[in-house]
Amino acid sequence: MRYPASEKLEIIRLVEGSHLPVKRTLDKLGVSRPTYYRWYDRYLQRGEAGLEDLKSHPGHVWNSIPDKVRQAMLDMALARPELSP
Repeated sequence: MRYPASEKLEIIRLVEGSHLPVKRTLDKLGVSRPTYYRWYDRYLQRGEAGLEDLKSHPGHVWNSIPDKVRQAMLDMALARPELSP
């Protein structure tokens, strides 16, 4: 489940303000310790902005076909339809 930055901040504040141990508080909130500490580290390093979701997709697809090559393939397929399955 993805949490918005505002909920992550609220969870951090709840854990910090709780009289219970961190593990027990996180168990009650349904958040794993590794997830919480990843959020907490980013919060300490970059403040509230660090709690925003990071990009989860790659910036460059390694096996993409260049536009020139794609167009050449389309032109060839349209010119010689008998070669297509």
